[in-house]
Amino acid sequence: MAERVARVRAEAARMGRTLRFGIRLHVITRDTAAEAWQEADRILAGFDPEAVRASQERFARMDSTGQARMTALHGGSAEALTVAPNLWAGIGLVREGAGTALVGSHDDVARRLFEYGRAGIDEFVLSGYPHLEEAYRVGEEVAPRLRALTEAAAGKAAA
Repeated sequence: MAERVARVRAEAARMGRTLRFGIRLHVITRDTAAEAWQEADRILAGFDPEAVRASQERFARMDSTGQARMTALHGGSAEALTVAPNLWAGIGLVREGAGTALVGSHDDVARRLFEYGRAGIDEFVLSGYPHLEEAYRVGEEVAPRLRALTEAAAGKAAA
């Protein structure tokens, strides 16, 4: 991600432009990583195999580079859905577009969001299932941890 952002920013600068970057992710955060992954497993178990098959067939017919990249993460299969640390592609089995989720403890998710920020991501669009409950968890548990990581990094940079 950092390499891609740097490359695109450099090209934009060459053309006299400034760009901002964003990412759209679902979030599954719990007090422990085990609880978060159990929730991911629960969500996956709720997917009807026929719905997965039908969704994957429909996605394959789309003329979308983004959707093709999303499908390439998991190949339409429920095997090997963890595609990076704390990054789970399970939602993409049935949902087009943004189909990856950050999964982990509140500390894990905060660290991954911090890393994305360090990689050049300026804006985050986050969601979860159920939306309200996950929004509370992110606001009450992840956001303070992310703020602390950001402030600690700023303090080190100033020193």
